[in-house]
Amino acid sequence: MPHVITRHCVGTCDTVCAQVCPVECIHGPIAHATLRSVPAAERGVRFPGVQLYIDPDECIDCGCCVQECPVSAIHMDCDVPLELRDDIEANARFFGRRRR
Repeated sequence: MPHVITRHCVGTCDTVCAQVCPVECIHGPIAHATLRSVPAAERGVRFPGVQLYIDPDECIDCGCCVQECPVSAIHMDCDVPLELRDDIEANARFFGRRRR
């Protein structure tokens, strides 16, 4: 089961999760280098509504990203809290897919 980045990432976009991913399956609408060039405290203002996503077809479920997320936004899709379950579909849609 792939991991999912929930809406708690919005405004944070700390790219350390992408840096530790061994298969480079974490992507977003803005290049990681661009996000990293902006101080963390300013990302929510400079990039409102932006978050990162995990490609469900590429994720190998290693969990490396989970412990690196400073806002605990990453969960296995079967463990996403009920109030954030819509984020599973949003994650799949980002990659132009329907939830499996």
